[in-house]
Amino acid sequence: MPLLEVCNLTVEFSTTQGSVTAVREVSFQITPGEVLGLVGESGSGKSVTALAILRLLPPQARILGEIRFCGENLLAMPEPQLRHVRGAGISMIFQEPMTALNPVMRVGDQIAEAVLAHADHGSSGAKAPQNLHRLDAGLKARSFTSKAHAWHLAVEALRTVAIADPERRARDYPHQLSGGQRQRVMIAMAVVNRPSLLIADEPTTALDVTIQAQVLELLGELREKFALAMLFISHDLAVVSQVAHRIGVMYAGSMVEMGAAQDVFTHPAHPYTRGLLHSVPTLRSDRSRPLQTVEGTVPAITALPSGCAFEPRCSSRIASCSVALPPLVEVAPGHLARCPVVSAEAR
Repeated sequence: MPLLEVCNLTVEFSTTQGSVTAVREVSFQITPGEVLGLVGESGSGKSVTALAILRLLPPQARILGEIRFCGENLLAMPEPQLRHVRGAGISMIFQEPMTALNPVMRVGDQIAEAVLAHADHGSSGAKAPQNLHRLDAGLKARSFTSKAHAWHLAVEALRTVAIADPERRARDYPHQLSGGQRQRVMIAMAVVNRPSLLIADEPTTALDVTIQAQVLELLGELREKFALAMLFISHDLAVVSQVAHRIGVMYAGSMVEMGAAQDVFTHPAHPYTRGLLHSVPTLRSDRSRPLQTVEGTVPAITALPSGCAFEPRCSSRIASCSVALPPLVEVAPGHLARCPVVSAEAR
């Protein structure tokens, strides 16, 4: 059974200009231990999709569809029960650790707070979702966690993410740490409760390539050590290629391609995916020539075309592309693409 199932997810926001759709009919699954990479340009709906899974969007957001974790529908789950899932069943590494961390709290206290929050829920009387037996047992075991024990777990979490001298660093404030160390603190906070699924939203943004490689290696080690499933969100195809088993490509709120990482990178089906891959420099690139680019810009969500959102930028477009949103069609076993031209070629 899939660990996470997202079915026809649509996210609408109420604005002064009316209702706008940020995510349209997105579906995917993640099995235990699997890494799904979600890629696309800024504004394609990747982070909104991640926040919708945990219902962390603002009140003006309307979430439609179905999101199931361990068989439980998160969209129908009461808030007290959902708190059992957040941080313990599904955890998230947010973008920009300098803004995600509290600047006036020691990093050890912030990690310990995550432990105590779930210990409090375990003793509050709120019942965990029926199918999350392992999570419920873990919460009950922590129902009497003391602040001292929570601090000990925070220090051990810092040790797990390879921060040197974790006992001393736990007493530091975020501004006293480097960017790479702050990112490791965010990862420690995300894994301290041993979740089953980790959502990593741009975990290597603004890091230099050396620290980026270290963070990716760390995430790989944690995935193997704790049997973590991951939803890895990035706009960097080179980064995603190192960690993901499967790739989902998003554009203007829609999933335009989905398949095994090797298939997507070696045989991209959607014109947008091809454009992204051609714009990435490689060792074989001719340095005397400029890199290829995807002409045009991503349309504003307030002015999405009625058909394929990529149609105005696509050199392979046909008349039907501007009429209706193309369906996702299997162009090869397990490889889906939302393109009528590719679909016709596959047939």
